[in-house]
Amino acid sequence: MHKLNLFRSALILVSLFITALLMFAVVSLFLVPDVKDVWHNIFSREMIFSLKLSVLTGLMSTFLVMVFSIPIGYALSRFTFTGKGFVKTIIDLPVAFPELVLGLCLLLLFGNTWLGKAFDSLGLNFVFTKKGVVIAQFFTALPYASRIMKSTFDYIDPRMEFVSRSLGYSMPETFINVSLPLARNGVLASAVISFARCIGTFGTVLILAGGTYMKTEILPITLYLNISYGNMGMALTSGIVLAVVSFIAIYIFEKAELVL
Repeated sequence: MHKLNLFRSALILVSLFITALLMFAVVSLFLVPDVKDVWHNIFSREMIFSLKLSVLTGLMSTFLVMVFSIPIGYALSRFTFTGKGFVKTIIDLPVAFPELVLGLCLLLLFGNTWLGKAFDSLGLNFVFTKKGVVIAQFFTALPYASRIMKSTFDYIDPRMEFVSRSLGYSMPETFINVSLPLARNGVLASAVISFARCIGTFGTVLILAGGTYMKTEILPITLYLNISYGNMGMALTSGIVLAVVSFIAIYIFEKAELVL
């Protein structure tokens, strides 16, 4: 019993120690900057542009992520098909990839290739453009959303869908009228995490869309550029905004998880 209590105490102590380090690191972000400097920077032309572009591209990317992650999650949860393991591995691959590598892969894909030229002919140029920001955010956030949606559908009892089918609903009708409503909390959690991930995407955006001042400048790019310039006030302000978005996203995600 004594050894058990000692082991338990040691694990709790490690958890508290790491939590304290992270807490002090985050708190320092809010305590170090001067409040007047932060207030001034928030209403600067650069910050307003960066914030607007981040929110706009984040919302567009999140919408696209949900459009694709819901069917992907459902297919991986409910169906058995040839190559399922391969599909799951490839979709999850960006989670293990450094963002810079993912950005390089996307740059090569949408650059001077037949696919890139095909999209360009349709007016969809993703290299060093705002559209590229959306695509970079999309591919960065998709694996996380797909994982959440698969887990969500895994927890839904398939017998409810079988009952729906036995009462005359087709498979698409069952999916829309039964499966999706039951998965609503998972959809919410997935959308929130995707939005936070899109807002915070840096490396993929930097390589594919570029870090161009007042053009493809989202919040992480603002942080990066201003640190490069030595403008710590603006860099810290963008960091604070990103931290606040993350806090809100995690809070909503935890609340959604509690009712899953």
